[in-house]
Amino acid sequence: MRQRSLIAITAALAAGALTLTACGSRDDNGGGSDSGNGDTTVVIGVDAPLTGDLSALGLGIKNSVDLATKIANKEKYVEGVTFKIEALDDQGQASVGQQNATKLVANKDVLGVVGPLNSSVGESMQKVFDTAKLAEVSPANTNPALTQGVNWQTKKERPYKSYFRTATTDAIQGPFAAQYVFNEAKKKKVFVIDDKKTYGAGLAATFTAEFKELGGQVVGTEHINPESKDFSAVATKVKNSGADVVYYGGEYPQAGPLSKQIKEAGAKIPLVGGDGIYSADFIKLSGAAGAGDLATSVGAPVEALPSAKEFVANYKAEGYKEAYEAYGGYSYDSAWAIIEAVKKVVEDNDGKLPDDARAKVVDAMQNVSFDGVTGKVSFDEFGDATNKQLTVYTVKGGDWATVKSGTFTG
Repeated sequence: MRQRSLIAITAALAAGALTLTACGSRDDNGGGSDSGNGDTTVVIGVDAPLTGDLSALGLGIKNSVDLATKIANKEKYVEGVTFKIEALDDQGQASVGQQNATKLVANKDVLGVVGPLNSSVGESMQKVFDTAKLAEVSPANTNPALTQGVNWQTKKERPYKSYFRTATTDAIQGPFAAQYVFNEAKKKKVFVIDDKKTYGAGLAATFTAEFKELGGQVVGTEHINPESKDFSAVATKVKNSGADVVYYGGEYPQAGPLSKQIKEAGAKIPLVGGDGIYSADFIKLSGAAGAGDLATSVGAPVEALPSAKEFVANYKAEGYKEAYEAYGGYSYDSAWAIIEAVKKVVEDNDGKLPDDARAKVVDAMQNVSFDGVTGKVSFDEFGDATNKQLTVYTVKGGDWATVKSGTFTG
């Protein structure tokens, strides 16, 4: 999955003078309509859980994309183009996400989509967008199969040309966590739990493989029902296993209560998770029991990045009610990647959008490269982020504190 960052808005944002003629809706592969002010309107779609347990992360995604479009419009980054967003709520459900993908495809003004949060939702949307030649950039999906195919461990093969992501993958995040837990936290016996979902199960699997390779012992495994809040049975199993650490593949709505109940069962050991638990809401849900728990998340802490200072200031100035959360910076960078691609397409077509604008934006996305909120933003041959930075955080004093930033060494 996900969490925090953004592009340093500099004078370089001032675009070269382009003359873009206003035009009406185009064919199925085109986009853009008359905004009423002489500009062409280009819509960036957003898909994320805007309600429900994961809404803290989803609203941070939506707000950060909204901020990117406002900055682009203010700076007239693409002369003659006005950007706006269309945000849809997937409720964290794959079936809803697929329906949302169809809705976004139907809007001819949409030339790119940011989202979703969940890898399982992303999996359900990919074919819909790819068939329509509509670029999708996820700030949070981390399952390797989305970009490298189901057999990614033995033969990497990109399934969809239109899918990109600014977050690094679980093929890196899981092993990175395992190396920290074994080598630096000095934990040798782990109890592994996951929520059976695409993200959680995949992350737990890559962590487990690396932990064993390092010489660690897996003393128990368990799957939980993500709809449940009573984890007393698994908590008892953890206590009786002799584990000195728990690794959880899943998200914060379950991880918080799970951590609390494990401690209440008598196992005073840390719970470690991925970016799916790296949220202020995990700390609220786990309470005092969460102290000392650990999470890995993609990238470096946004507050520590010079490139993100203006993003943080602009986000605050805009007055959004919700925090940008773990994926704010990545969402901003995802939206800006689409903006950069649109700019390239317009420049290459004498200042206007071509009839096959969607397909052209997908092509331009592959070569996008800029200094973003989260660092250098560009994509490899699979559509994966070239930035492989990761960070370990711990719960300390009622907040997440940075422990270590680095990259996985295979």
